[in-house]
Amino acid sequence: MANVEHSGRPADAFGQAITGTRLRAARLALWAVAAILAVRQMTVVLSTPSGERLTDLETWVGPHGVLHVNGSIYDSTRFTGTPFGGLVLKPLTRSAQAALGWSWTFGTLLLVVALGLVAARALPQPVGRRTSLLAAPVAISLLMLSLPVRNALWLGQTSIIPVLLVLLGCFAVRGQRASGLCIGLAAALQPTLLLFAPLLWFTGRRRAALTTAGAFAACTALAWAALPHDSYAYWVHHMAGVGLGGKADALGNQSLHGGLLRLGLTGPLEIAVFLVLSAAVAALAMRRAVHYAADGQLLLAVAVTGCAIVAVSPTAWQYQLLWVLLAVVGRVGKRASDRCVWPVAVVLVTTLPAKMMLPNMPALYPLRDNLVLLAALAAATAVPFLSRTSPYYQTPVPTEYAPQVPARFRRVPLVPFLRRVLTRPNLLLELLLIRVVYAAYSQVRLAATGGTISGGRARAEHHGHIVLDIERFLHIDIEHWVNHTVVKIDWLREFFGFYYESFHFVVPLSVLGVLYWRRPVDYRWARASLGFATFLALIGFWLFPLAPPRLMPGLGMIDTVHGVQDFSKPNYGTLTALTNQYAAMPSLHFGWALWCGVIIAVIAPKWWMKALGLLHPFFTVSAIIATGNHWVLDAVGGAAVVTAGFGLSYLFQGPRARVVSTAVAREESVSVRTPARS
Repeated sequence: MANVEHSGRPADAFGQAITGTRLRAARLALWAVAAILAVRQMTVVLSTPSGERLTDLETWVGPHGVLHVNGSIYDSTRFTGTPFGGLVLKPLTRSAQAALGWSWTFGTLLLVVALGLVAARALPQPVGRRTSLLAAPVAISLLMLSLPVRNALWLGQTSIIPVLLVLLGCFAVRGQRASGLCIGLAAALQPTLLLFAPLLWFTGRRRAALTTAGAFAACTALAWAALPHDSYAYWVHHMAGVGLGGKADALGNQSLHGGLLRLGLTGPLEIAVFLVLSAAVAALAMRRAVHYAADGQLLLAVAVTGCAIVAVSPTAWQYQLLWVLLAVVGRVGKRASDRCVWPVAVVLVTTLPAKMMLPNMPALYPLRDNLVLLAALAAATAVPFLSRTSPYYQTPVPTEYAPQVPARFRRVPLVPFLRRVLTRPNLLLELLLIRVVYAAYSQVRLAATGGTISGGRARAEHHGHIVLDIERFLHIDIEHWVNHTVVKIDWLREFFGFYYESFHFVVPLSVLGVLYWRRPVDYRWARASLGFATFLALIGFWLFPLAPPRLMPGLGMIDTVHGVQDFSKPNYGTLTALTNQYAAMPSLHFGWALWCGVIIAVIAPKWWMKALGLLHPFFTVSAIIATGNHWVLDAVGGAAVVTAGFGLSYLFQGPRARVVSTAVAREESVSVRTPARS
């Protein structure tokens, strides 16, 4: 038995069985997530009152059904499809509106599932067993979360169908004629999809390219014969649909045409610039797409072409931007630690509103307003996707890990694979995650009172009286005395007001920046601790909305930072329109300051640096009490969540790698001094 156990074969089989079991469990869990997301999307749409959902679909409903049978399909400019699209929808005119809503939403979900399955099967080879098993539920989940799919479901649009037809033509159907027929039908619904015809031609599928052009011409001619007035309106009066669906300079139009209009270009100059840029983007994207198709990455080639179509279309509304999400299949970066930057960026751009991606600053409006367009342009023309012949395609440069520091407890770390990494994380990815996490943090703060400040005012003031009673019992209710004492000293009042407003973000970001540049291992440790602390604070904001002393009527506090408060108004105060003023317990103003002090005290090499770092939480706690923005117990809560944040970081990842830099430098110096032996 001992020989059998140590021979390796049974153990290997047992290990493979465990891995296979975990893989099947992960697959089932991902399919469950995809099903939950699908049910949620359908529930959200159908639970919304009629008139607020499927708005585009309902505007097509006339006296006798869909698309105003007795009038033009463009009587409402909200219908942006081609005359052929209107002709296809004509058979639905006998359906009842209520039944159409259910069947339309459920049918759209089925199309999304089919789209995810086709995309998962079209991944560039070779594909590992794990990827092949998990790709389909992941793809469907990402599609369900994406803004294009959510908008298509909400508005009742048909934008899923052309994308699915293109993927079916490229990956599912057999024969070039069938392939060209699918893509030609898609182009008849969205004319700019004709750009796929050159892709087929230059990749050797010339019969499919000719069939695409022929199918498009036949469908367009059929629609012209059946709907001549509407065909003239679409192709001539609106120049292939330009002007339908809203103003071309609206934020929803993420094409080059819309971007140029938002930048202030108008008239013949704008048209000329748009045509020149569109030609350049189409040519460069086609060259890249042909290269990736020849490289065996046909799905990436299709995504690059689709992103070019988004850019060169006269109008590319948000529900038509699925091509950007498909570009997630491209691999970028030689290092394993950089490999996830592009997928994360694409997923964030296609699933989150632009306001969550970039701060609300006027200088960033041109970037924020065209974020999806910039992502499409980058995918079509600039992102250096790896070729399958590259040595880094399958085996990127591995991540360097720090030696594990022994822990005092047996089961620490709880998540061993989250080891301390020696190298710096990708800066772009860090900035993206920091911005998105902060935006989510702000949204949760506001949602804690039902989305409005007045929604949680009574509850927050009730909790304020509870906190005040506890402090009086403990004889630590010093807020009123400190506030009125500081108000009488002008320089001290101005100092604490300046400190409260200026150092809350500057110091933590500076600490993170220095650690990122000089101490990457400690940066990851500090960032994880800060993330855990902030997450715990959000739970506190949600469960215990609390009015700070300055917003407690009858307490007599003087707001030295925000000015006089009018308590007779539901929403009062300078910042109530920006964030939830009742997110006081725990105090992250003090919590983040304490985090900075602990980090500096632990890492700084000089004693005076440590002392200076510890002064920051001292000044912060003095400022938040003197200005009336927090209770003393808020600071206690802030200290508690920071302590728990460091504890959770220790629990999940183990102790901080304290001697990594010295050990690595020592090993390098030894390797340099020791001559190689033959």
